[in-house]
Amino acid sequence: MPTIEEILRAAKEAGASDVHLTVGIPPKMRVNGNLITMDYPKMLPADTLEVLVNIMTEVQRERFEERGEYDMSFSIPNCGRYRVNAYKQRGSVALAFRLVGTKVPSPEELGVPESVIDLYQRKRGLVLVTGPTGSGKSTTLAAIIDKINNNRDAHVITLEDPIEYLHQHKMSMVNQREIGIDSNNYANALRAALREDPDVILVGEMRDFETISVAITAAETGHLVLSTLHTIGAASTVDRVIDVFPPHQQQQIRVQLSNTLEAVISQQLIPTADGKHRVAAFEVMHANHAVRNLIREGKSHQLASVMQTNRKLGMITMDEAIVQLYFEGKIDREHAIQFAQDPDNMENKI
Repeated sequence: MPTIEEILRAAKEAGASDVHLTVGIPPKMRVNGNLITMDYPKMLPADTLEVLVNIMTEVQRERFEERGEYDMSFSIPNCGRYRVNAYKQRGSVALAFRLVGTKVPSPEELGVPESVIDLYQRKRGLVLVTGPTGSGKSTTLAAIIDKINNNRDAHVITLEDPIEYLHQHKMSMVNQREIGIDSNNYANALRAALREDPDVILVGEMRDFETISVAITAAETGHLVLSTLHTIGAASTVDRVIDVFPPHQQQQIRVQLSNTLEAVISQQLIPTADGKHRVAAFEVMHANHAVRNLIREGKSHQLASVMQTNRKLGMITMDEAIVQLYFEGKIDREHAIQFAQDPDNMENKI
């Protein structure tokens, strides 16, 4: 059986984003969103177990045995850094590897809109980057952190599970804490971060009520807080944050969120017209006076119309962004309709 290094190197050469190892089939890799079977023999229970033993420390293996799954990061010199999730299925070990770039791409390379890049100058408030799994949220955030790191004299604390991009100290000081290794959970790490005199805090994911409530408080008390949610679109993001709270607290949270939210950026990766790559479509909502009022009054369903009328402030809805990519010839008609929030309307537009 080939070593895990051989498999990952082969996948990297093929331009894969992920590699899956599971018993009973050969390794598979995801290239431009499609799963492809690699040219190796079927894996046996002993093979996947051997990979696990090779990449984990004893403590990590104990945690894996306890929980039945485990998240970690792993790197191979001169090849790459990986976010790994090991899990049990039908009594055997399976692993998913996600390739994480070692060099942080610039926002311009990613096609991030200018008004989003400019958020790095903000001194306080909450910036949320949202979208489905694997849509490049962590990469967009890493690019904004890198922009802060290069241009601001700030103390940046990142809380990640696991750490993906490694940031060197440049003009800013960047301290990266890994959940599960450096701290037990997001909420505790975030509370502690507030006592570590940060200017900017990156929270890898706002998973629960506690984390969200501490993040909003942090943004209120004069920190720039960046985080992600698995929602698509500004309206559903606002609703999701508020719905996490018990009903009697929701009005108070609406008021807090309307004061602290700076921007919601939603992104999706769409296959390009030539089918060789994927291009990001960005929906952008900046919190201006009208947006803050709608959030406060619980009228998030009207946010899209504010975004449509404020194009000059850099706002754009997901469907407008998709139409733009279509008319620039970057994506084809079929994918434009498939990824649209309102497919019927999209069909009429193009």
